[in-house]
Amino acid sequence: MSQQFIYKAMDNNGRIIQGQIGANNVSDLEVRLERMSLDLINYQTKKIHSNNSGNVTRRELITFCFYMENLTHAGVPLLDGLNDLRDTLPQGRFREIISSLIESIDGGDFLSEAMADFPDIFDQVFVTLIRSGEESGRLNDIFQHLTETLKWQDEMIATAKKAIIYPSIMAVVISAAVFFIMIYLVPKLVTFIRQAGAELPFHTEILIMVSDFFGEYWFFILLTPVLIFFFIKIGVKVSTPFHFLMDRLKLRIWIVGGILEKIILARFTTFFALLYESGITVLDSLAISKNLADNLVVEKALQEVTNNIQDGMSISESFEKANLFPPLVLRMVAIGESTGELDKALSNVSYFYERDVKEAIDKLQSMIEPIMTIILGLILGWVILSVLGPIYDVIVDMSGSM
Repeated sequence: MSQQFIYKAMDNNGRIIQGQIGANNVSDLEVRLERMSLDLINYQTKKIHSNNSGNVTRRELITFCFYMENLTHAGVPLLDGLNDLRDTLPQGRFREIISSLIESIDGGDFLSEAMADFPDIFDQVFVTLIRSGEESGRLNDIFQHLTETLKWQDEMIATAKKAIIYPSIMAVVISAAVFFIMIYLVPKLVTFIRQAGAELPFHTEILIMVSDFFGEYWFFILLTPVLIFFFIKIGVKVSTPFHFLMDRLKLRIWIVGGILEKIILARFTTFFALLYESGITVLDSLAISKNLADNLVVEKALQEVTNNIQDGMSISESFEKANLFPPLVLRMVAIGESTGELDKALSNVSYFYERDVKEAIDKLQSMIEPIMTIILGLILGWVILSVLGPIYDVIVDMSGSM
């Protein structure tokens, strides 16, 4: 039975290397390590799990695809190319995966079959495209498309992080300022006002109530967002209706929801176009790329598109009925469908959304700073008015009595 070996070995320089690799038995393990220029010292075994995961970054996958694209384009045999790639990699999880691919291919498997053993590294889209490239003899083209797509995906993720990180930092800064004002500053000033015997107006009384609430329940205030986060996380896992509701709310959040929806649709159209261009049927391309949406609302809409196409409706009409795309995008899809260049039309749609997302994020960032400044200014204005107003009245009364 195939097993996963956790090994301890020594390389040619005398360094001790630890890692894990799949092998049929101990002899097979020694052969595999020998091909990696390692001498086995000791090992432990455990069964291979189907969800075998590893710390392989997207940048490593991009490098892998770029390397394989150039080797296959130059006519280098697949095994020779993988061996050369393995020898250039440092000791780590990805080198072990490449070694396993080499062993599987050497044992008679296709590259796509070998990749399917690592579903958390090479997902369904990746494996399907490689299988399509093997069947059509266009493996170098597939690796080229994968390189470009993974680079695009990396850029989109960086853009999405850019949209989230800056507002989050600003929100933390404002929250910290509010806590400082309510817990430390306001009580000090209120004590002074009361000692002066000033009459407190209504807005000052409200400020004192808020300050007292912060001072007494600060721990609960800080803990509430954490509890809400874990409640949502657990609810999403255990309840599909709740998961659907949360995914719908994500798409309806002011400004951010629209950007998120465009990112999801850009990712969907990119992979749908890539699959369709590689010779995968429309329905199969929809079925595979639908799972990349990572949003139940969009997945449900795409399932409706699939059902409508199966019932004989055109692709553009199916998208229009699902209410996924705006009229301009639907027009692009309809033209691509009528001219037989649906893959190019979908690529244009992806480009359209990519540009739209970047512009929306730039606008969001330009809006966040003044909005946050206004919010902080209003809070400070409220505090100043509520505190300095009574102090001013005391000073005026003292001047009048003199």
